Amino acid sequence: MEKIFINHKLVDLKDAKVSILDRGYSFGDGVYEVIRFYDGVLFRLEEHLERFKRSVQELDIDFEFDMELLKSEIDFLIKKSDYNSGYIYAQISRGVGKRDHVYVDKELSEPQYIMYVVQEEERPLKVMENGIKVLLTEEVRWARCDIKSLNLLGSVIAKNEAYRRGAKEAVFHRNGYITEGSATNVFVVKDGVLYTHPANNFILNGITRLTIIEIAKELKIPVVETPFIVEFFKEADEAFTSASVSEISPIIEFEEVVEGSSMVRKLGKGTRGNITKAIQDKYGEYIAK
Repeated sequence: MEKIFINHKLVDLKDAKVSILDRGYSFGDGVYEVIRFYDGVLFRLEEHLERFKRSVQELDIDFEFDMELLKSEIDFLIKKSDYNSGYIYAQISRGVGKRDHVYVDKELSEPQYIMYVVQEEERPLKVMENGIKVLLTEEVRWARCDIKSLNLLGSVIAKNEAYRRGAKEAVFHRNGYITEGSATNVFVVKDGVLYTHPANNFILNGITRLTIIEIAKELKIPVVETPFIVEFFKEADEAFTSASVSEISPIIEFEEVVEGSSMVRKLGKGTRGNITKAIQDKYGEYIAK
């Protein structure tokens, strides 16, 4: 039987319950975190927990962050599950109370915290080699994408539209500048230089993103964190997305819809590029450590 922590209490998944008055349910008022593990070993746990804590603080949620307790619960779930590889999903909402946009000086329960483990046995090696198609789409999300908020409707809508068009990811652009994917960060390579949007409020500062920047510097690949326009993306030599679960996916094709007309084009040579592969290979070494 699968187990889940609710407010630090371990219960069977079938018995797990959250109030319908929870603000996470009513407003998406909360945050979450996803932490990958391989062969029972967590990847960049400290960085994930620090980001989780930051998201809670940015939303002014009064949750007592006991890092050692969270680590012990994560460790317990992985061992109890007997999964070789997968990821931990953790979520904190503001709490339970009468439905009201205002939470200041309102009667609320303690923040509601849940954590469970998901099996993810195989690395996406085939996708990492063959690449993906993406859909370019106008940004429809709020302006605090640096917070890993439960409010994912903009990303959900964009990603499903991408899937309808045979693409694996939607890539957002805001005011003409590429920001990130619906569930990924985005990198492009031009003339041997790696470009990605700076870690401001318009993107989530992904842990995989940070690892890739670290890898690029180790490989002596110049890295520039700067906004770049859609045309720069289209003319890139290589491009790829990054995320904890999907890892590093080469972008080999993109679709754009302009005034009702759809255009599909290869990106670069339409295959995984050499720099992308070099970063993937080194990333594989990182997760094997």
